[in-house]
Amino acid sequence: MSLRIAFCASRAPIAQAALASLTNRYGDHAEQGADVIVALGGDGFMLQTLHRTEELAVPVYGMNRGTVGFLMNAYSEHRLPERLEAAEEAVINPLVMRAQTVDGAVHQALAINEVSLLRTGPQAARLAIHVDGKLRMPELVCDGALLATPAGSTAYNYSAHGPILPIGSDVLALTSVAAFRPRRWRGALLPKRAEVTFEVLEHEKRPVMAEADSQSVRNVVRVVIRSEPSVEHRVLFDPGHGLEERLIREQFV
Repeated sequence: MSLRIAFCASRAPIAQAALASLTNRYGDHAEQGADVIVALGGDGFMLQTLHRTEELAVPVYGMNRGTVGFLMNAYSEHRLPERLEAAEEAVINPLVMRAQTVDGAVHQALAINEVSLLRTGPQAARLAIHVDGKLRMPELVCDGALLATPAGSTAYNYSAHGPILPIGSDVLALTSVAAFRPRRWRGALLPKRAEVTFEVLEHEKRPVMAEADSQSVRNVVRVVIRSEPSVEHRVLFDPGHGLEERLIREQFV
């Protein structure tokens, strides 16, 4: 039986052209009931697709038609069904963020890469950090801080000088962004089961926003983050180019 492939693409002209060519060649099935979803674009579009289809339990195979492609495979129109049949699967659990704002509202969102807190005013943020209910850092003065999954450890976390995490490590990276005090504090490695709470100190004077994979909440006073094992994102990679191999290779460039 042939694979039932559902295609989707970003709005970029190069992705739309690829969508037209691939659907003409291989047909196009509805995502509901498909065997695999092929996403055409960059990493941003891949994250959107994973979030949008998280309830379908269908694996997603990305092909790079964007500017960044860490989660994507090389683009080729040839022998696509064979590539999909041979692909390696990585299962990613996202983070769940619960962000409370100054008006008392609580906003929840999932993040495949990371949850970040960033200052939105001219002055540095002041954060207190609790891990599993225990105060670990009474004051971090910084431009921001983030909690990253292994899948997201090469994204914003790596740019902020955080560690790259092996995909099967069951570890989260807590990383500061431009820390002023303690000046040399870069972050911590935490077990995947840990619950991290950020309290925003002097939130009126030093406003902070929280962001979960580009879903933003402004004027937060408290943000609670933990891994969500009940949600599984299935991502497909060409053999020898899986997520674990990419994470290792990235550390030697």
